[in-house]
Amino acid sequence: QVQLVESGGGLVQAGGPLRLSCAASGRTFSRYAMGWFRQAPGEERESVATISWYGSIYYAESVKGRFTISSDNAVNTVYLQMNSLKPENQGIYYCAARRVAGYSPQAYEYDLWGQGNQVTVSS
Repeated sequence: QVQLVESGGGLVQAGGPLRLSCAASGRTFSRYAMGWFRQAPGEERESVATISWYGSIYYAESVKGRFTISSDNAVNTVYLQMNSLKPENQGIYYCAARRVAGYSPQAYEYDLWGQGNQVTVSS
C-alpha cells in the first residue's frame, strides 16, 4: 500500500516563502509522475505544478517564476518551494501521484493523494 505523507504547510506572510514536502512510502510505483494541487474553499482542486518521472515540469501560469517543483526519486519525495506568496495562493495543498511516468495537470488522472496541508498567506 502506497501512502503519500505531506509536510511543511502553515502560516506565512505575503511575500514570504514556504516549502512543502511529500514522501511516498510503502510499495511505490515503478515509474510515476507527481504533482501539487491546491483547493480553496468553494473552489475546484486545481493544478499548481506537476513533474514527470523524467523531470519534465508543468506550472500553472499564476505560479511561474515563484514556485519550484522538484523531486528526488531515490527517496520517493517531491517538493514544492513557494516564494513570493500571495493571499490568493492560500488553500489546502495536496500532493498526488499517478502510475505513469508522464505528468498531467488534470487532477482526475492521479491515482493517489496525500492528506492535504493547509497553507495560509496573511496580507
